Amino acid sequence: MSADVPTREDQPDRPPRPQSPQSPKTTKSAKSPQGPQRSRSPETTADDGRPPRRWREFRIAGADVSASISVFLIALPLSLGIALATGAPLQAGLVAAAVGGLVVGRFGGVPLQVSGPATGLTVVTAGLIQQYGWRTTCAITVLAGLAQLGLSALRVARTALAVSPAIVHGMLAAIGISIALAQLHIVLGGNPQSSAVANVQQLPGQLARLHPAALSVSALTVVVLFAWPRIPGRTGRIARRVPAALAAVAAATAVATFAGLRLDRVDLPSWSSHVLPEAPNGPVLGLFAAVLTVTLVGSVESLLSAVAVDKLVAARKDPDVQIPRARLDRELSGQGAANIVSGALGGLPIAGGGVRSATNVAAGGVSRHSTMLYGLWVAVAALCLVPVFDLIPLAALAALVMVIGMQMVNITHMRSVRRNRELLAYVGTLAGVVFIGVLEGVAIGIALAVGVALHRLTRTRITLDEREGVHRLHARGQLTFLAVPRLSRLLHQVPQGSACVVELDGSFMDHAAYEALHDWQVSHLAQGGSVEFTGRSGARIAEPAEPVTQSSTCCRPWTPWRNHHCGEPVEQPRPEQGRGTDQVRVTTGVQGGQLASGLSSFQRNTAPLVRGELARLAREGQQPSQLFLTCADSRLVTSMITASGPGDLFTVRNVGNLVPLPGEEGAEGQDDSVAAAIEYAVDILRVQSITVCGHSGCGAMQALLNTPENTPENRPESTLKTLPKIAPASPLTRWLRHGRPSLERMRSRDHAWARISGRLPADAVEQLCLTNVVQQLEHLRAHPAVARALAERRLELHGMYFHVGEAQAYLLAADGQPDERPEGQSDSTDKVFNRVAPTAFEESRA
Repeated sequence: MSADVPTREDQPDRPPRPQSPQSPKTTKSAKSPQGPQRSRSPETTADDGRPPRRWREFRIAGADVSASISVFLIALPLSLGIALATGAPLQAGLVAAAVGGLVVGRFGGVPLQVSGPATGLTVVTAGLIQQYGWRTTCAITVLAGLAQLGLSALRVARTALAVSPAIVHGMLAAIGISIALAQLHIVLGGNPQSSAVANVQQLPGQLARLHPAALSVSALTVVVLFAWPRIPGRTGRIARRVPAALAAVAAATAVATFAGLRLDRVDLPSWSSHVLPEAPNGPVLGLFAAVLTVTLVGSVESLLSAVAVDKLVAARKDPDVQIPRARLDRELSGQGAANIVSGALGGLPIAGGGVRSATNVAAGGVSRHSTMLYGLWVAVAALCLVPVFDLIPLAALAALVMVIGMQMVNITHMRSVRRNRELLAYVGTLAGVVFIGVLEGVAIGIALAVGVALHRLTRTRITLDEREGVHRLHARGQLTFLAVPRLSRLLHQVPQGSACVVELDGSFMDHAAYEALHDWQVSHLAQGGSVEFTGRSGARIAEPAEPVTQSSTCCRPWTPWRNHHCGEPVEQPRPEQGRGTDQVRVTTGVQGGQLASGLSSFQRNTAPLVRGELARLAREGQQPSQLFLTCADSRLVTSMITASGPGDLFTVRNVGNLVPLPGEEGAEGQDDSVAAAIEYAVDILRVQSITVCGHSGCGAMQALLNTPENTPENRPESTLKTLPKIAPASPLTRWLRHGRPSLERMRSRDHAWARISGRLPADAVEQLCLTNVVQQLEHLRAHPAVARALAERRLELHGMYFHVGEAQAYLLAADGQPDERPEGQSDSTDKVFNRVAPTAFEESRA
């Protein structure tokens, strides 16, 4: 009986760990030899005495509990402060925090991201409440959540990451300034105005009407907030277990209570009188703009926070805990669902929070349980701690939010923006958000960023000078059609027959600029001059193109690689060796000179670029990461399909990508070359993986199908190709005997047929090519060196299939582990080769 092997219970999002070669593997339709198994009741235990998996998977790690408490202590005063800053009922902040933790924590795509009242939407929400009222604002939040669900269904989450960081930082800085200005009035004992400009205008009058009690409590809150993390010694280490935000609000509340100060305090009305949303009431165009603003700002804030959480998790050195990477489309759908629930329950708009999420990661959270527990603690506190909340002075919350707003103006971000020459977009976004609105400010920032990009694209400096008789033309920037007039004018100033060096200091050249350079080059060479093209470092990047003739290659500079044919070879007579000697006519075109021409091209163009890397490999020796065993077919270019370079792959190629079983390769006069390569790669080079790669249209597999056992009457009708004929006792026949197990596996009823990307193979040849990969993986496991490395868990086996005609790679879905099943039981486990898409890794996480 096979027992379930569960994943870590505290990490439900973690993919299951690959099974070891010794662990049993369940199959879909395999039946036990002892007969049908009885289902266990929830109360029964597994064979090893442990509780059944149904109950074990709900176990919560202690790290998640402690992390959730840390986040709760920070988020609680922050949620009340954001609600205060927006002018919404204070209960709305608690509702948004609880819903953000429970709903986004359960359905979001970033396990450790903590969502709650959106700091970036504070100004937007305050404006909506003032314009439409609180109940209509709740309805707008619901509609924004529906819009986020629609965007998630369209899988456009990563599009938000295309926004320039300068725009995002400018928007957050402007929102921080607006928040700080509004809360400053409450800190001074007054009431905030409707806009940042109005708050600045009313600030002198507010300074003339100071409220000493409110100012004292606010000052105490700020002092404790900054001093708490700096308490020295053992006392500081103990004190820092309590978040600074909670300590500051608690200290201010205690002082205000015991001193009997008369201050405005938090007033949480009864939940029975909690306000729920109503149907939107207002101009359609204005409501549409409001929904669009909440959707875009909340989505961008959440997605950028998700990317930041990914970086924080990656930087955390804890090899025993593996957190799945962010799935942005799922995160967007989770945010949409949370906004729908929050708006329907009378809560604030929700977004992922950087401060809360960073606290969760730093506190050691290991799964989404920490986020969900945080939401649970907020819900319990909102229901049970109302008398405690009523003691908190509003001035303390305002001081806390004011400091957070000031911290959103990040000096480091400003320096980075200035260093990358994007200060114009940053300042434009900041000014637009502060003086006009969030959506308008972001639009201004995008327009400025596009303008700067176009300016950089069209700004090209082209200079011509002469040094030591050599004319040098230097083109700095991108060469587009807009630069062609100036380029042509300077090129024609180069004297005829002179030597010229063209230095291209840019990363882009369009067709118009290329044609202008090439036409001038041909003309200048025809007039007896010389041309050399160099890059930024001065290294030569192209040789002068010569007029195309029958005897010369048709390749021109900048022509990409392709299997081109440069015309018919030209026969040229050799000099006569003597009277009466036949004249020998040889081919010096493509066929005769291709090897020498290729070597010359390598020495001229490629060798200068790779010489440093090859010199390093010569000094350090080879350290490949994987053994790549593939066919000798000329169409299979391993470095191209794997995007690898020198030192990456230890490659073994033979006819049919065969791996003879141990003891068979050396028989009948054969050598042990494949077994020796495997032993050398695994034991000496210590490779981490071995890949067996088959391909479409394999001649070896076609020859196997043409063996006498596979007579035409037994051959599948789908085999339409004319199979090659080979001699019965030839070396090729003796070598192909190592592929007979693959042919027998394909014919056997005890093995499931391999499928390719969800479909059956096109014909018997393709079926045998796929089956051969699976069979050779089993042969690999029989080699002692491979068996030892698999047992030590330092080696992985992979199967791969390359379709030549489609230029498409497929990977075997199995993890390369052996099939272990009772003897006589059929193998019904599907062997599926999955298509490798250009964004396969992103799609698998999104």
